[in-house]
Amino acid sequence: MNIHQERTLPSSTSVRDSGTATSDLWKRIKLHRWHYLFILPMLVLFLMFSIWPIVGSWYYAFFNWDGTGRPSNFIGFNNFIEIYTDPGFWNAFKVTFSFAISNVCIQLPLALIVAVILNHPAVKGRNIYRLLIFLPVISTTAVVGIVFVILLNPLGGPINDVLLKMGLIDSPINFLGSQKLALPTLLVISLWKSFGTPLIYWLAGLQTIPAELYEAAKIDGAGAVQRFTRITIPLLVPIGIIIVLLTFIANLHPFDLVKTMTEGGPVKSTDVIDTYIYRYAFETTEYSSTRYGFASAAGIVFSMAVFLIVLVQAAVMKKVRPGKGGQSV
Repeated sequence: MNIHQERTLPSSTSVRDSGTATSDLWKRIKLHRWHYLFILPMLVLFLMFSIWPIVGSWYYAFFNWDGTGRPSNFIGFNNFIEIYTDPGFWNAFKVTFSFAISNVCIQLPLALIVAVILNHPAVKGRNIYRLLIFLPVISTTAVVGIVFVILLNPLGGPINDVLLKMGLIDSPINFLGSQKLALPTLLVISLWKSFGTPLIYWLAGLQTIPAELYEAAKIDGAGAVQRFTRITIPLLVPIGIIIVLLTFIANLHPFDLVKTMTEGGPVKSTDVIDTYIYRYAFETTEYSSTRYGFASAAGIVFSMAVFLIVLVQAAVMKKVRPGKGGQSV
């Protein structure tokens, strides 16, 4: 009998503890009911426009579906197999990552240098400079693209007119119609448009570094370059990895700029994953209808590639994070 009681006691205790935990949970929910009510609209919109499209894409990817009616033609992994063997997808994949990597490699070092300059207290009017640099970020990318299409027009465009009058070129340059120049042109415009975002990130990181460290280094005879390489850079490494990831992911989706300026041309030289998916999901031709299921599969393949990059970033962050077994800065 005693043995039976000893065996049943833990079970009874577990049930009682579970009931107490549930009761405490409901009490906390009741206590913060107004908080939950206020975040309810955000949760509903998040489910409708984020979670449901993700779940729906995984479902549609296994159908040969044109986006109308109810999907019924189940084809399994055929969409994924076709994507794997489609040179157009891998071309868009290569262009997308080339665009993003180029943006990161050029933009982040320049933004860091400008941030160090604007963070120096001796610079007068630095808040005005920050505002002017950040203004393009808040402008609509589609509008920026349309404006630059007009400016870069080889037939009477202001930029070509200025270059001709200055004698820098002999004939108008078709910036957006050349396979060699189209992508670099988009890259330059993107760098100008989004330069303010990493600048703000770097400024936030710089302001977390104690000024006493610079003063002590200056007393020890360290010059500006030494202070930058021995203090600024090491202390910015953890937040810098996050900035690299955020900037990289942001530049993986230049849809609005590419769509308004080149639509992926000429000859798919600026075709990115976003325009590739858009073309199959929403555009029709006299030879084919929309392929929403195929576009969903393409989006899934690309998102999985980005997910792997995030995992790599998380592993790197774990190694460089101070106090977590990594290298302390």
